[in-house]
Amino acid sequence: MYVFGAFLIYTGGKILAGHDVETHPENNPVLKLFGKVFPIVRHFGNGDFVVKHRGRWYATALLPVLLVVEATDVVFAVDSIPAVFGVTRDPFIVFTSNIFAILGLRSLYFALAGMISTFRYLKVSLALVLGLVGGKMLLAPWLKEAFGGNYSLYLLGLVLLVLAGGVVASLLVVRKSADLRGTSAGGPAPES
Repeated sequence: MYVFGAFLIYTGGKILAGHDVETHPENNPVLKLFGKVFPIVRHFGNGDFVVKHRGRWYATALLPVLLVVEATDVVFAVDSIPAVFGVTRDPFIVFTSNIFAILGLRSLYFALAGMISTFRYLKVSLALVLGLVGGKMLLAPWLKEAFGGNYSLYLLGLVLLVLAGGVVASLLVVRKSADLRGTSAGGPAPES
């Protein structure tokens, strides 16, 4: 639990520090391994995953893309295990939550990616939530002694408060910047 808690705090810190790493798909280890086993052509082959050319099978660009997307789903699911253990140690809940993570993270990612410009402080809120859950995992014995057995309920309330605060702050900033743009663009002057 301590390793998982430290990992969550480290991940939250990296998000807060804003270490955005430029990605290079050609350096992906899954793609490198796949390229050694199966030759890849650089076209999409009319939507096929594999094509036969001069008696030899080649993977089109679609198959490695599918492989990377599915490997990313598994990595996200494995990455969510520490967070689940921060909430419960029931094996059924841990297992089913990771199954749902594998099934739903891709669609959730695209939904969040579409809203990230609106909710600019959501990233900060999520980093703080990771830190809270990681801290809970590290300090569990002391928290149980201080707050009793229901300290997880307090943590859940704090998590909801942090997420709601990030959403509300984001909406207020978007609204204020829209008001400023309307005023500077020759729109109606604000009433006093």
